[in-house]
Amino acid sequence: MAVIHQAQLTPTKLEALSDWLPRQPWSGVAAGAELLQVGRFRFDDPAGEVGVETMLVRVGEGPVLQAPLTYRAAPLEGAEEFLVTTMDHSVLGPRWVYDAVGDPVYADVLHRAIVTGGTEADIQVAVDGRFEPGPEFATARGSGSASDAPTITSVQVATVGTVTTITTAPGDLVVQRVLGGDVPAGETLTASWGDDHSAVLVTTPS
Repeated sequence: MAVIHQAQLTPTKLEALSDWLPRQPWSGVAAGAELLQVGRFRFDDPAGEVGVETMLVRVGEGPVLQAPLTYRAAPLEGAEEFLVTTMDHSVLGPRWVYDAVGDPVYADVLHRAIVTGGTEADIQVAVDGRFEPGPEFATARGSGSASDAPTITSVQVATVGTVTTITTAPGDLVVQRVLGGDVPAGETLTASWGDDHSAVLVTTPS
C-alpha cells in the first residue's frame, strides 16, 4: 500500500519534470514545452522510507516518456548526478527527488516486481487521520513467476540513446525512456494507461 498525503508540493512534480526533461538528451523535450501527464504508478519500498513512482508524460501528441522518480527525506549519498530537484512537501517536509535509475531502492523493488509478477501498489489517500482509496492513473505488472528475488543494494547506470541500463548483481534492468520502441528479450514490466500499454522495463539475468 502506498499512502498519499493531501499536500502542497513546491515545485509540483510536473513543474520539476518540465525543468529537468529538457536537459536530458533522450527526452526530445524543448525548454518551456507544456508537459502533460498520461499516467503514473507507484511501488512500495519494503522499508517504508523511499517513495517510488513512475511518471508517464508527453508533450502534445509526442511519444510517451517514462520518468521514474524516488522521493527521499535526506540526500542519497553519491547520487548527485541523478538529483532532479528538491521539493517542499507541506506534510512531510523537504524531499530530495531523484531520477530513480540511480537509486538502488528503485532497482530493487522494480526488479522484484518483474521477476515475481508483482503489480503496482494500492494507492490510499490520508484524509483526516483515515485512509481512503486513491485514484488509479495507470497499472503495471511484471511477467515473471519466481517466488522471490535477491535484494539489490548497488547500481551502475549508463544511457545510450533513449535506453538506460541499470547494471545490478542479479542482472541488468533496461529502462525504456521513450515508450513504444523495440525491447530486448527478457522478463518485462508492462504499464497500462487508458487504452494504451507498453513494456517499460526489461530485466535480463547476469
